[in-house]
Amino acid sequence: MLFSQLVYRIAARTPRNSLPSCRWILSHRRYGHQPTFRNSNENKKHLDPFSLVGDELSLISMRLRSMVVAEIHLDTMLQVPELASAAGYFFKEGVEGKKLCPTVASLIHDDVLDDADTRRGIGSLSSVMGNKLAILAGDLLISRAFVALASLKHTEVVSLMATALKNLVSGETMQMTATFEQCCSMECYMQKTYNKTAALVSNSCKAVAYLSGQREEVATLAFEYGKNLGLAYQLIDDILDFTGTSASLGKASLTDLRNGIITAPILFAMEEFPQLRAFINSSSDNPANVDVILEYLGKSHGIQRTTELALKHASLAAAAIDSLPETHDVDATNARTALVHITQKIITRNK
Repeated sequence: MLFSQLVYRIAARTPRNSLPSCRWILSHRRYGHQPTFRNSNENKKHLDPFSLVGDELSLISMRLRSMVVAEIHLDTMLQVPELASAAGYFFKEGVEGKKLCPTVASLIHDDVLDDADTRRGIGSLSSVMGNKLAILAGDLLISRAFVALASLKHTEVVSLMATALKNLVSGETMQMTATFEQCCSMECYMQKTYNKTAALVSNSCKAVAYLSGQREEVATLAFEYGKNLGLAYQLIDDILDFTGTSASLGKASLTDLRNGIITAPILFAMEEFPQLRAFINSSSDNPANVDVILEYLGKSHGIQRTTELALKHASLAAAAIDSLPETHDVDATNARTALVHITQKIITRNK
């Protein structure tokens, strides 16, 4: 939501007949590229991206809460009051975190698949109300999101968000059905990561460019920003699964490892210690193997290399903003600075 608002500010003030080449971005997609932050805003004053669009975010949050809680309550209270309560579970006042309907719906479904007990520091919906009601609540939120999308009467935007939903399902299916050999592939991991996380961010950023009437070239840069931002975010998230605490994350740590899900830190560690494969393959069946895996991870450069990969994608996201046409509009310039700051903030977050 935050970066979508900032992208909209930029796109709304970007000249439609001016765009530098994005060849620089396309030529730096190989994973071996040395990560550096390259942006023209690095010497400008610090801008807090949240305060910059704070008023808009507050308004959107209130409207989302109204749409989800009030409308669902009115539509379903007489028939299924439990469903109304479930669908509004994460939209209550004081519950921090993502407030986009598709995102919340995907997290609700994710908790069902992962048998998670907590989410954002409170009980997961599935643990509180059961899997069946949680799944139905997620479905209802998705339907509400597309009702809101349809009201925009913009077919390209609806198509983009439908694509993001398709990617999300594909990514979850990949995770559930991949063979062990496929799970040990970095290419498979990055594709799954794009599908499950970055697709929603990238398509959302592209959508706001379309909504502001921008040309395809600007929309493509918005997509590149969102894609690389989403990849960087998930890479750091996978690091925090090993280095964070349950209290700071708002969910259990080591969740992926205990569920047999192989992420970037382990993939890089396996390159240094091939014997890890045997322990990882049976980690979900033998909890004692978790300690062995963590010991090997600590001796490897897995965390460091994952951080470098996240930095690389954060750098590419910043470069996409730098590649937008020049502007002398103060608001657009500030928004660009804030978007670049988000790429740095994602790398340094601890929750």
